[in-house]
Amino acid sequence: MEIGDNDQGLAPGMLVTGNPYYNCGHCYSCARGFVNCCTSNQTLGAQRDGIFREYFAMPVERIYSGKGLDAQVLAAIEPFCISYHGVQRARVQSGEHVLVIGAGPIGLMALLAAKLKGAEVTIADITQPRLDKALELGADHIINSGVQDFDEACKELTGGNGFDAAFECAGRPNTFLNCMEAVAFRGRVVMIGIGKQNLDFAYAMIQTKELDIFGSRNALKNDFLELIDHVDQGRVDLSKLITRVADIDEAPEAFREASEEPEKVIKTLVAFNE
Repeated sequence: MEIGDNDQGLAPGMLVTGNPYYNCGHCYSCARGFVNCCTSNQTLGAQRDGIFREYFAMPVERIYSGKGLDAQVLAAIEPFCISYHGVQRARVQSGEHVLVIGAGPIGLMALLAAKLKGAEVTIADITQPRLDKALELGADHIINSGVQDFDEACKELTGGNGFDAAFECAGRPNTFLNCMEAVAFRGRVVMIGIGKQNLDFAYAMIQTKELDIFGSRNALKNDFLELIDHVDQGRVDLSKLITRVADIDEAPEAFREASEEPEKVIKTLVAFNE
């Protein structure tokens, strides 16, 4: 690894992580400082080539010191930032009752982010192994909506009041609707999951309950820096999210497993031998 002169204390050989959300720097979003939702956003691995290659270059301002953290943990910082940014959007406060729908990687990380804020967190999913993992990570309550009545469970857990904030991390129309129904009057709903379907609903609910509904996209530099500090200081353990570390020649099978057997996988890492 090579790096030029910089004011961030970065040096060759240092373990780092990077911000993959490239912004144009001149659109209206960027001009207002909302670089995570640049109108011409290009994310590594999506709109731009990813980093499954021998060499790649990044601007120095997108590289952040790993503060001595293990490489496997640093690899989990970026996806964690996506969830953390969503929790930041909702302004979660200590003692609030929070609902997370979807116990995949992003949902589990939203759970961890909300716990960092001091919230009491309930997480819902239809896959029991993932709910068991949520309990291991510190969830206060779980709802298996495949076998439980979701509405009744929410009422019971909140005394009929509803949750202060709900995070949609499954990317499905019905789970977004569930979030709006499950939050309290004057509650907050944050969309973190990526959905590709339409939803038809009685939108007067938004007015009747005076809901705050937020979209959440990517993350900001401060999200990365704050999370690196949280992990470095032992406030959260990301290693519990790593299901498997596959060698590069095992990568095709690892991707297949993650796609076809998601109940078995939280986060799979791919190790590149030197």
